[in-house]
Amino acid sequence: MSIASYLSEDIGSSVEFSTFRASFRKKLRKVFNKRADFDQVSTQRGLPPFMMREIQSLTPLSVFIPEEYGGRGGHVHECQAILATASYESLALSLTLGINGALFLQPLSKYGHEEIKAPIFERFVQDKNMGGLMITEPDYGTDALNMKTSYTQEDDHYHVQGTKHWAGLTGWADFWLITARRQGKNGDLGRDIDFFVADMNRPEQMVEVEEFYENLGLYMIPYGRNHVDIRVPETHRLQPESTGIKMMLDTLHRSRIEFPGMGMGFLKRLLDEALAHCKERSVGGQALINYDQVQRRIADIQAAFTACSAMCLHTSEHADPSNNLAGEALSANAVKTVVTDLMQDAAQSLLQLTGGMGYRLDHVAGRSVVDSRPFQIFEGSNDVLYQQISESVLKSMRTTKERNLLSFLEDHELTHRAADYFSDTLDFEVDQSLSQRKLVDLGRVLGRVVTMELVIELGDRGFRSDLISNCLQAFQEKVDGLLASYRRERTPSVIDDYVEGSAWLDYVNA
Repeated sequence: MSIASYLSEDIGSSVEFSTFRASFRKKLRKVFNKRADFDQVSTQRGLPPFMMREIQSLTPLSVFIPEEYGGRGGHVHECQAILATASYESLALSLTLGINGALFLQPLSKYGHEEIKAPIFERFVQDKNMGGLMITEPDYGTDALNMKTSYTQEDDHYHVQGTKHWAGLTGWADFWLITARRQGKNGDLGRDIDFFVADMNRPEQMVEVEEFYENLGLYMIPYGRNHVDIRVPETHRLQPESTGIKMMLDTLHRSRIEFPGMGMGFLKRLLDEALAHCKERSVGGQALINYDQVQRRIADIQAAFTACSAMCLHTSEHADPSNNLAGEALSANAVKTVVTDLMQDAAQSLLQLTGGMGYRLDHVAGRSVVDSRPFQIFEGSNDVLYQQISESVLKSMRTTKERNLLSFLEDHELTHRAADYFSDTLDFEVDQSLSQRKLVDLGRVLGRVVTMELVIELGDRGFRSDLISNCLQAFQEKVDGLLASYRRERTPSVIDDYVEGSAWLDYVNA
């Protein structure tokens, strides 16, 4: 089947990506700004069916599907660009596409049995199906390797049982990738992780939704708790290149490094909204844009826009499914943590700039704050990932017998030029037995130095030099502040029995 055969008449017979993307952008603007009052839709759970039908009419998920199965080829730069186009109008929509692409279509394409790929991809293209991934369990979130969902082999199929929750698209997805551990004859669970494809059109593979959650933001996406008791054919088990854990790391690292696509359009929207509001809004006889602190906030949003652009470039050239990213924890975790911090910070700044008007769920500023916040939590809490960034660097330093942080970063491909901006402040020996909070502090520093390296590379490609310069200056200032926190020797501790002597009213001089 040719690509042209399933493109809507808005596109016609052209398969040029620029045309495809332009038509998708036009469709989204029509759906969100003409056919529906999205300010009202955004405060309601789910999405009106006609909106999803129109969005899916252009088959945006085709960018994640290999060409031999009727897709556009799975080119990462196209995936990033489509996610960015969607997130300009709706971060929740972009995440919906990202869940389908990075957490179902890409791993299926890479690890799925050949005999199931064609019919599943055909249903995504022809029938506009959707898919997601179930890893997290009520008692095992960050501690995913100890999940209790199990499977046993029975004749020619697998029996998978357990409970999963916080899977995006709960109750919506037509297909699920479900993770489980093999159960031995004595009831013990194996250490490795396996992935199984479940088809919701088959009764024996149906996942039962036990509860829908009232999620704080991202109202468009349903989340909940799911009861898994399914039987799937042997061909529905993904085939790892080595171990299932490495397959999971490859999948999660690729998903994390693809976050900039969702952040790109979102940050551009916040920047456009901030500039427009501050030029039009007058306070004290002059436009807000003329105030120095306002300019600082907008400059920070602009720096986030530039940094995210650099990340999109890096992702497009490094995240192809043919590359195994299981060992790329530093780059994947740095990109995911920093871009999601930038998204939340930019949303908070826009809310500050818009004042009371923005403090509404149906305003782009208020909605952006609650919608971007979970990005710092799911697919690895940022606190944990920052710790892992530091642990990864410290492990490499031990391997190379390098104790000086600056010397190590000057020789690392992800930091060698950015390290020059901190020739004084990073010139110290790192304690290999850092506390967890210090590991997190150091991880925040390292994540931003990696980001600066990507920004420098973007500048080398010809990106606007004034935006590059401002971004590097903003990040240098941020890193210097984080280093001051890292170096502080005394840190607050938890006082468990704090109640006695802590009632302020007892000390009022009446």
